[in-house]
Amino acid sequence: MISNNKDHEALEYLYKAILTLETPEEAAEFLDDICTVPEIRAISQRLQVARMLYTNHVYTDIVSETGASTATISRVNRTLNDGREIGGKGYHTVLERMGEVPGDKKKKDK
Repeated sequence: MISNNKDHEALEYLYKAILTLETPEEAAEFLDDICTVPEIRAISQRLQVARMLYTNHVYTDIVSETGASTATISRVNRTLNDGREIGGKGYHTVLERMGEVPGDKKKKDK
């Protein structure tokens, strides 16, 4: 996805900027500045979908609770399940650190 060195440098700068945030309030302020409201909602929704998939909720429950489309749920599910070497690690790391999934749990059913 990174097409050139400038893109890579810009992404690295963004990642480092995110790592400087220390509180939910700082994160909210930063995201409010850098993202549109729909972008923040989409990111938040995808994280909620990932959390629910990790806890083995069915699609209908996820749609009902999050308002996500089945296409979004399917995309997140593919990210979590397909090629663990290239996808899903970010969701797993965040959810594990937030205490949503045990550190040694591998997604089994979905």
